[in-house]
Amino acid sequence: MSTILPTYADVIDARERLRGMAHVTPVVTSTTLDALTNTQVFLKCETFQRIGAFKFRGAYNAISRLSEAEQARGVLAYSSGNHAQAVAKVCALLGIHVTIVMPDNAPVTKRAATEGYGATVAAYDPAVTKREELAAQLAAEHGYALIPPFDHPDVIAGQGTAALELLDVAPDLDTLLVPCGGGGLLSGSALAVKGRAPGCRVVGVEPETADDATRSFRTGTLQTVHNPPTIADGTRTTSLGELTFPLVLEYVDDMVTVSEEAIKEAVRFAFYRLKLVVEPSGALGLAALLSGLDAGQQAGIILSGGNIDGPTMRAVLA
Repeated sequence: MSTILPTYADVIDARERLRGMAHVTPVVTSTTLDALTNTQVFLKCETFQRIGAFKFRGAYNAISRLSEAEQARGVLAYSSGNHAQAVAKVCALLGIHVTIVMPDNAPVTKRAATEGYGATVAAYDPAVTKREELAAQLAAEHGYALIPPFDHPDVIAGQGTAALELLDVAPDLDTLLVPCGGGGLLSGSALAVKGRAPGCRVVGVEPETADDATRSFRTGTLQTVHNPPTIADGTRTTSLGELTFPLVLEYVDDMVTVSEEAIKEAVRFAFYRLKLVVEPSGALGLAALLSGLDAGQQAGIILSGGNIDGPTMRAVLA
C-alpha cells in the first residue's frame, strides 16, 4: 500500500471514476431540526448509497484501480459490516473473487448481505484474534489484494466524494459534522472541504466509549482502544491509520464525542421525525448537533449509513 497521502485532486479524480457507479445521494432538510438546533441543517443521506452506506465510494475507487493481475488473484478485506458489503458488491460488479474477514459478532443483516453479494466470509472472535493479522495471513497465503476499510489512499479519496456532493447543494456551510471510526470518511471529507470551501469547519464525531481519534487529535500522538463497548459498531476500530491520522491532524478543525444515549436519541429522532433509517454509527453527527454543539448558521451532517438490524432498532426505539 502506498504511504503517500491523498490530496484534494485525488478526491476530484475519484468523483469522475465513481460517476455512474455510485449514487448521488439526496440532501435532506427539516424545519423541525432547524428549529430545535437554531441552525439550517443539510443532511447528506449516504443511507441511500449502494449497500446502504458511504463505503461503496471508497471500495469502488480502490478496487477499480487494481491491475488485471491483481483483480485475477482476488480481493481480501476486513470489516464489521459496511466495508465488507461494499467490497463484496464492487467485486460482484467487476467479477472478482472476494474473501471478507468479519467478526463473529457482526450485525446479522450485514453478514447476510455480504454473503448475498457472493463473498466468502472468514469469521473470527475479536476478543481473541486481531483482524489485521488474520487478513495479512490470508493475503500472504493466496496472493489476494488487500483493501483495508479506511487506511488506503484510494479509499480515502473515494469517501471524500460524499462531501463534494453535499457542497454542490450547500456551498456555504459553516460546519460539517462527520462520523469517525478509522477516519477514512473524516479525512476524505476534510480534504474535500478544505479544497472546495476552506472556510467551513470540519468536526469529527466519536462515541465517548470509543474516543481514540479524539484523544489522538488532542495530544498529537496516536491513541488506541480495544473493542470498545459502543452501539456504534462501525467505530470499533483500534485507532486511526498511518494515513488517516496525519490527514485528521492537518485538515480537521475539531473532534467531539457523544454519549451512548445521545446516539440512540439521534437514531430515534431520524426515524420518528425525519422518516430516515440511520444506523448508530451513521447518526453520530446528528447526535452531536442534538446534544447542543454550536455549528453556526449552516451545518452539514453526513448520515454515513443505514444498515441497522431489526433487534438493534427495536431496542433503540423501545
